[in-house]
Amino acid sequence: MSSLLVRGGLVVGPSTSSVGDVLVRDGVIVDVSDTIALPPGCSEIDARGCWVGPGMVDLHAHLREPGREAAETIESGAHAGAIGGFTALVAMPNTEPALDNVALVSYVLDRGTRTPIDVAVAGAITVGRKGESLAPMAEMAALGVRLFTDDGIGVQDPSVMRRALTYARPLGVRLAQHCEDELLAAGGSMNEGALSSRLGLVGRPALAEELMVMRDIELVRLTGAPLHFLHLSTIRSLNLVDAARREGLPVTCEVAPHHLTLDETSCQGFDALFKVHPPLRAASDVEGLRVALRSGLVDAVASDHAPHAPELKDLAFDEAPAGLLGLEYSASLTFEALGGDVDPVQFFSLLSRGPARIAQLRRDDLRVRHSAHGGALVAGDDANLVVFDPNARWTASNATLHSRATNSPYDGRALVGQVRSTIAKGTLVVHEAELV
Repeated sequence: MSSLLVRGGLVVGPSTSSVGDVLVRDGVIVDVSDTIALPPGCSEIDARGCWVGPGMVDLHAHLREPGREAAETIESGAHAGAIGGFTALVAMPNTEPALDNVALVSYVLDRGTRTPIDVAVAGAITVGRKGESLAPMAEMAALGVRLFTDDGIGVQDPSVMRRALTYARPLGVRLAQHCEDELLAAGGSMNEGALSSRLGLVGRPALAEELMVMRDIELVRLTGAPLHFLHLSTIRSLNLVDAARREGLPVTCEVAPHHLTLDETSCQGFDALFKVHPPLRAASDVEGLRVALRSGLVDAVASDHAPHAPELKDLAFDEAPAGLLGLEYSASLTFEALGGDVDPVQFFSLLSRGPARIAQLRRDDLRVRHSAHGGALVAGDDANLVVFDPNARWTASNATLHSRATNSPYDGRALVGQVRSTIAKGTLVVHEAELV
């Protein structure tokens, strides 16, 4: 591998930051110092005015392969992720067929090795994601799977969820839950409230999410097994998780960028680009989530990248599938949501170190199948790095998306903060915001 010297950036550690240089050789960080002389044959990246942090880790990416490659493939999703500063993605299991067995998990892991970044897999909790019988989690765990979820629909039966948590605990894996009670949310296409009534759309109530959060916190209390809550969208849900964490329960949570930057009024034009599950909430919830983000109540920001073929998003709002693109804009939208004088340590905690801990992709996890992520940026760390320019001003454009799909609601949105370079497994993958 060639050597790289990242010059003059603010090197962001787990608790402190300082301006310096980072030297990468043979896929490993070999030196971090105030000033490093450029070695012979070494390429140089000018990071002055930028933040140099651990490569970002996305806990929640729908890569669609196998089954819906018209919307996304593992390769195209990895390229979109690299542009967004991600050096590792966790592929969700709601593919067709679902990732509920060793053969399919092995397929995705193998395809992932052919991309420039690391692709981990979240296995399904139940067979076919039907919420009935448990999938062979132990067999998938033996392949390195550390996160299991039926994402797209939560495990509705509490007895099944209890068995899954009990089974998962001795395996050392973590379950992740999509929290929506389908009996309450059934048929809904946007947030339930005055606006949904005025638009004549069936709503998905906040209570559908919050009841499942309450239920699963109690199941964690009963079983002692760790649980991660996916894409929480209401401040009440976050407060419930925070209260449980203060009691010592092993729970974590993520928020998606769209729930931090868009609210239910985006649905007024009946544009299905804004249809997501859980839905975009009221402005009060959005502001509450942003306050919670800044105050440290959120463990991770995860893209919930959900590509769809164009003809599906052209359907009527209540008939179109839920989901939007997120990988390429997550860093900038998180920067926006943090607002004001953004702390770079917190920024990388939300997008890199926190997600790496939850996904067990850190160096101290001896079972990791991939290179280590979320590191401290010290000599000996695997070279998964990102150079982020907090002063860059740019405009999101569907014309430049690297995903196969174009269902982004951010086309034309002015953004501040941009990924300049992504170094994955010691290789420069993105430079000056372009794939190398």
